[in-house]
Amino acid sequence: MQTKHFEFWPKLTKSITVPETSIYDNLKVSAARYPDHEAIYYYGNTVTYKDLLQEVDYIAGYMQQCLEIKEGEKVLLFMQNSPQFIIGYYAILRAGAVVVPINPMLKTNELEFYIKDCAIRNAIIGQEFKDVVEPLITTTTLENILSAAYSDYKGKDMDSELPPEVSAERAELPRPHFHIWAEAIKLRINPKDVTASSNDLAVLPYTSGTTGLPKGCMHTNRTVQANIAGAFYWSRATMDSSTLATLPFFHVTGMVHSMHMPIFSGNKMVIMTRWNRETARQLIRDQKCTHWVTISTMLVDFLANPEVKREDLKTLTAISGGGAAFPKALGEKLYKLTGLEFVEGYGLSETIAQTHFNPPDRPKLQCLGIPSFDVDARIIDPVTNEEVKTGEVGEIIVNGPQVMIGYYNREEENELSFIDIEGKSFFRTGDIGRLDEEGYFFIVDRVKRMINASGYNVWPTEVETALYDHPAVQQACVVGVPDPRKGENIKAFVILNDDYKGKVSEEEIIEWSKEKMAAYKYPRLIEFKNEFPTTNSGKILWRKLQEEEREKVEKG
Repeated sequence: MQTKHFEFWPKLTKSITVPETSIYDNLKVSAARYPDHEAIYYYGNTVTYKDLLQEVDYIAGYMQQCLEIKEGEKVLLFMQNSPQFIIGYYAILRAGAVVVPINPMLKTNELEFYIKDCAIRNAIIGQEFKDVVEPLITTTTLENILSAAYSDYKGKDMDSELPPEVSAERAELPRPHFHIWAEAIKLRINPKDVTASSNDLAVLPYTSGTTGLPKGCMHTNRTVQANIAGAFYWSRATMDSSTLATLPFFHVTGMVHSMHMPIFSGNKMVIMTRWNRETARQLIRDQKCTHWVTISTMLVDFLANPEVKREDLKTLTAISGGGAAFPKALGEKLYKLTGLEFVEGYGLSETIAQTHFNPPDRPKLQCLGIPSFDVDARIIDPVTNEEVKTGEVGEIIVNGPQVMIGYYNREEENELSFIDIEGKSFFRTGDIGRLDEEGYFFIVDRVKRMINASGYNVWPTEVETALYDHPAVQQACVVGVPDPRKGENIKAFVILNDDYKGKVSEEEIIEWSKEKMAAYKYPRLIEFKNEFPTTNSGKILWRKLQEEEREKVEKG
């Protein structure tokens, strides 16, 4: 285990004891400590910790006694960021069941896979997904759907800022399979006691499936608690902090940093159902937000808002995240506006968010950071499995308390995904990275994303990072495209900063790249775009861009 990064460790202990209690217990404790404290602010409405706990218990009671949910049963959670997502998540845990949080962008045929994979009988959904879910009642194990209208929880102060899903009134839904959230709450059914162990399965987030079929990552109360506690101490949050929640809760980063961590500390969650940079500006200003965990693409859009002023952001004490390389020029703009540096981190669904953080007082830009509490992270040669030297490129492997106990129903995958070294079990991330002299980790790329151009290995992330140094480039995405002579060629899709649109050409950026990158590495092809396809969590869908290019070649 390398320890050179300890020289730059924050003024904290290097190890933390993981709570033996359940995730639900975190809410119970905060509600007992701060009953009248704001837990949620949602478009003009406030929910206290006392009321949040009470509604969690009522929904848990309804699920146990009306939907006959059993201990250990998998329950689908299929909705956008909202108070009901949080209530539903904690209610499933209170009922002794397992949360299966799924991307709300999925269509019926895609959702079917997850329901069958987990043999799901019960679901909690946003009412806007009624047409997506209903066909699966007759073709899968799905029986009961508890449907929520986000408008039940909105206030009246922000009607002009509401996404359509939030302004929509509660809809009438077909019975008997559909159950109405508001009616379930009114019944005030208290839940039966369930004994939750720290080793009980709590949540089953699915990988994105970029390297095959999606896989459910089995996380217990203990593995999740490890990162909840780690996020709390690293972020220096308090019960009077205010967290802007813009990342989707179904995704592990939003789940841990924008939902679980604030509940653990007893602070306020300022929830946005849909991203809107102007709404975000107003909420940071008016709700005095202190913490914002986001992704690079979202922050790029936020800083492009001409309305953003220094005084709007004066309460912010921490901005962190990851997802893609963050341009240096924007890092400087952020610092001028807030006096804060963007603190990047690294993690996966398999590790329920972070395994690495940048030290808040000594971050490096475009860097994964250093291993988190009790994490042993190494770089190995993916073929020989031998540890490589400092500065050399290899696969990142991690051992830590937040690593999943395995993929659900994927025995063969589990055998391939873990490696034993010195008596420890390490998870193979599939990410290629390197370690610098100070013990900071840097991403190079995904194993599966490597471009082979004339026999040279080119890592797209490295090219993207270089392109961000060009003042015209707001966002970049690099893919390999078929080439009859080289095997693959390097193509960069670029979104220009507004000031440069129509003033710079693709050829000029190619020529600039020649001067900045090795001859085998610079992009030979550049195409300007107005936007990129992205996942609901904001990650750029590089594979979709690559597939489109390959289809063009095949069609001639």
